[in-house]
Amino acid sequence: MLEFRNVTFQYDVEDFNIIDDLSFHAAPGEFVSIIGASGCGKSTIFRLVNQLLPMKSGEILVNGHSIAGQKSYCGYMPQRDLLLPWRTVGENLRLPMEIRGGITKDKMNERVQTALSHVGLAGCENKSPSELSGGMRQRAAFARTVLTDSQLLLLDEPFSALDFLTRISMQEWLLGQWDADRPTILFITHDVEEALFLSGRVLVVEETPIRKLTSIEVPAGYPRTRACLANPKMIALREQLIDLLRKEGQA
Repeated sequence: MLEFRNVTFQYDVEDFNIIDDLSFHAAPGEFVSIIGASGCGKSTIFRLVNQLLPMKSGEILVNGHSIAGQKSYCGYMPQRDLLLPWRTVGENLRLPMEIRGGITKDKMNERVQTALSHVGLAGCENKSPSELSGGMRQRAAFARTVLTDSQLLLLDEPFSALDFLTRISMQEWLLGQWDADRPTILFITHDVEEALFLSGRVLVVEETPIRKLTSIEVPAGYPRTRACLANPKMIALREQLIDLLRKEGQA
């Protein structure tokens, strides 16, 4: 579904490549988390996929085709919610369906109501984003991303602004949505336990510049409950991943 082929990128303000000849892939229907220290370049990977940043060299493919010239091939949720302040919450959630077209207004409204209910925001469709707390805005932005119906979703720390219990609830809801439709999800997080609970595979950034992503399979099947985190293999992998992140932070 997604493939990086020898991709290199450098910010204008830096004198080195933050992404250096990087190759990796995500298969159709995979749930893959990317973990690494703050500032290591994880979010840069997503911006390259979205063509928000220009590659220095290399190629990125989605569904076997170069992303150059393509549109609407992925859904993207950055760390900030980016809700449009002049639109209500419901209008914000309708936006990806309006862009895609071919959906009646009644069907849009029905899907918006369902999505808001799933993220705990039932009854908020007529509110403006400024009337919501930071965590509520994040949940609305997440629901909008899901409503793109893209088969490739890029989620950049979507639950980081949520309280602990809401975060757990959203993780479980996301797994249910993914299991029903099986899009390919790339999920950036700093939370090792979150990565283990959600993912079939974890990609670890061990160094900057990013020249490779270390791929580690998660030893748990789907459907999955939080009880899997108590499995000795999962506990051992959690400690292994924490050690890798500590070494990266000290490098």
